[in-house]
Amino acid sequence: MLNVKSLCSGYINTEILHDISFTARPGEITAIIGPNGCGKSTLLKTISGIIPASNGSVYYNEADILKLSQQERARIISYLTQNRQVPDITAGRLVLHGRFPYLSYPRRYRKEDYEAAKKAMEDMGITELSDKPLSRLSGGMQQQVYIAMALAQDTDIILFDEPTTYLDIRNQMTVLKYMRRLADSGKTVIMVIHDIGHALETADHVLLMKEGRIIADGNPLEVYESGAIGDVFGIGIEKIVSASGTHYICT
Repeated sequence: MLNVKSLCSGYINTEILHDISFTARPGEITAIIGPNGCGKSTLLKTISGIIPASNGSVYYNEADILKLSQQERARIISYLTQNRQVPDITAGRLVLHGRFPYLSYPRRYRKEDYEAAKKAMEDMGITELSDKPLSRLSGGMQQQVYIAMALAQDTDIILFDEPTTYLDIRNQMTVLKYMRRLADSGKTVIMVIHDIGHALETADHVLLMKEGRIIADGNPLEVYESGAIGDVFGIGIEKIVSASGTHYICT
């Protein structure tokens, strides 16, 4: 279980996150939604230790993971950032990079590292991309490779910043279904996502943010019925129940 308590952080002398507290549980998807610039990505970066916290703590079970070494933290949390440069390596080699937290210096991959990378690519359905240069793949394919790298890291907590970016609608649905499989396997999945419908339909737990604070925290129905989504985004949102399930549309 991940417990975030009174977390504050920001950049230089500007505080972006103000007193953030929430719990993310194993077996659940926590979706973070909110307008651009509200602090969603900053929250993931602070939890993963990329940005130092100015106050508060992030507990995984009994340990404050903000006080762990980078390597120790990387064995607990994997983080897929939204913006990144594309290295001049093959897709298979990038996926292997997810195994770095388990290697000592100099890095020499072991049999279990190759097996973990292979399984991650199989799970994402991209085995045939293994020997292809990453720079020659489409944006959607690159995104799938990066997700496989995060999976190969094999951590209990996985942070995704916009995992469906660059993907067409079919691949978006594939990725969201895989998020569900990860959670059902016992992982704690936290994702920043802009599509409100996807967030409410996929997640077990929704955090709605505005100006660096959590405005609503609950299950999708609770957050929807609070009316806070419409207030924060300045839109209407409707719930539709059909034979295929409950869906949400913005109006």
